[in-house]
Amino acid sequence: MGREIQAVKITGEDRRIYRAKLARSLDVFARMLHEHLFENEPCLVGQEIELNLVDAAGAPSMRNADVLAAIADPAWAVEVGQFNLEINVPPRALGGDAVAGLEQEIRASLNAGDATARSIGTRLVMIGILPTLRKSDVHEGTLSASERFRALNEQIFAARGEDMRIEIDGPEQLLTHADSITPEAACTSVQLHVQVSPEQFASYWNAAQAIAGVQVALAANSPYLFGKQLWHETRITLFEQATDTRPDELKRQGVRPRVWFGDRWITSVFDLFEENIQYFPALLPICEDEDPLAALDRGTCPALAEMSLHNGTIYRWNRPVYAVVDGKPHLRVENRVLPAGPSVADVIANAVFYYGLVRALAESERPVWTQMSFATAAENLHAAAQHGLAAQLYWPGHGEVPVTELVLRRLLPLAREGLCRWGMGAAPADRLLGIIEQRCLTGRNGAGWQIATTAKLTEHGAGRQDALRLMTQRYIEHMHTNDPVHTWPH
Repeated sequence: MGREIQAVKITGEDRRIYRAKLARSLDVFARMLHEHLFENEPCLVGQEIELNLVDAAGAPSMRNADVLAAIADPAWAVEVGQFNLEINVPPRALGGDAVAGLEQEIRASLNAGDATARSIGTRLVMIGILPTLRKSDVHEGTLSASERFRALNEQIFAARGEDMRIEIDGPEQLLTHADSITPEAACTSVQLHVQVSPEQFASYWNAAQAIAGVQVALAANSPYLFGKQLWHETRITLFEQATDTRPDELKRQGVRPRVWFGDRWITSVFDLFEENIQYFPALLPICEDEDPLAALDRGTCPALAEMSLHNGTIYRWNRPVYAVVDGKPHLRVENRVLPAGPSVADVIANAVFYYGLVRALAESERPVWTQMSFATAAENLHAAAQHGLAAQLYWPGHGEVPVTELVLRRLLPLAREGLCRWGMGAAPADRLLGIIEQRCLTGRNGAGWQIATTAKLTEHGAGRQDALRLMTQRYIEHMHTNDPVHTWPH
């Protein structure tokens, strides 16, 4: 979850001091890597789940502060928009049938949160983009009451110098402009964390990049934005555009965007933190009192707060995370490509598929990233976001292939192999990977269900907005059954 900050006026001197502190932190980080100070036996995974709040009619409800206060649980937090919340799921090992406990825990937390939300007239929804969201719902006045988000909003628009242009071509076209980062709030995701050793980090990050397109195709759940049918996972392109600090002139110069897939395979986690400092000006140049070098020389683990805060304002689809727990530093790969929902069963199936596949590929004797270009992996991501389960993706040894065929023939067996290495039992692995298999066989994921249901409602005389409202209400009903989306009736 994002770190909160205090209201502050940022000066030119602040930026100069912060840049020097970042460079010092990077030097300390390099020394920590060289001296092997990190946790070396990682077996933990974790999740963050972002949610939408809706009223009885399925429209966005701007009451996250009220709901958060009523829930009164530190695992819950606000997100960018007043219609967003986030829940942080504690990390755990994947061995045995632990995943069953994870699924039960998430369901219990969400059910309790939803019951609390209903007591004040709202509901919780896990979905990539809320279909009933209107352009009038996303403006500076609907930003969450958080100094962090308001400071980000100010700094992004100060860097850009003009309104944000959002243009998306799909079955229908959308062209609009925004004067705040609040359209980012439309994008609700599930973030998957894997704790890895420094020696393993590059392999896990490269593997996660290679399969990002496959993940998105399987899990697409965001086909509508502001009443328009766009990409199957519109969240990908919307998030890229809604946080872009570059005016057109800087785009033409090749300046990197802050929502970034990357431009190369890496050999060390250091590559990513070094790129952060080399390529991206600080948005929140706020320094802490700690001298990281002095802390390390004293034998204590530095927080590297500036490096971590800066990293949190660079939105890689697979992001490195540095953290300190109980005085011991560790590293995580944070996978950010998945939309929220549709059901907890679907969320856990998506997670288990990722955990198994990323481990199998990361530990492969012939790594997949040595057999495909980085640009191809990026192209796969955007093709998957546009077309969902109908996407054609490139994979080494197969060429351009339907994603469903690739998953059924090649990737599901690899995911099973990886889950075995995690120590997961065969029964829970088969049940959850069976959900992925059935999505491929039925051709139905969240986006497909939303599109088909909306079309059916329209055929029966509903206008687009009414159809989206009715579809959203049905979606909420099905979501709470915890049946996977491929079984949902239209």
